[in-house]
Amino acid sequence: MALSIVRLGSPRAAGEGVRIGTVRRPPRGVPKAEFAARDFYDSWLPQLAPSAELVTRALHAETDKEWAGFVQDYKREMAAPDNRHLIALLATLSQTSDLAVGCYCANEARCHRSVLRELLVEAGADLSVG
Repeated sequence: MALSIVRLGSPRAAGEGVRIGTVRRPPRGVPKAEFAARDFYDSWLPQLAPSAELVTRALHAETDKEWAGFVQDYKREMAAPDNRHLIALLATLSQTSDLAVGCYCANEARCHRSVLRELLVEAGADLSVG
């Protein structure tokens, strides 16, 4: 059993399990009834997405310093008790279930999901390789 970090909208891997969207907004132009069938997500958990202000900062981060500032502030948001509990829940579920969390960004290195990956590992998540 393990947790995967994925790009929403990408083809699902075999055995991926439930796909959870950690994004601020649902996919544009996609009917809600088709989110799962079109490989976006089965369940939506926007609480683990950066705030709207941080999303804007991340999208406009051009330098390593700007990106590092985003990472620091996103980690601060995720340190709030409710978010910490959700991260701990996903880490615990990864020990007994296959599941995936993701975002739309093409480049994981400049996406909050890279930071979320780190936070999940710190919380004890069993992360799949690959």
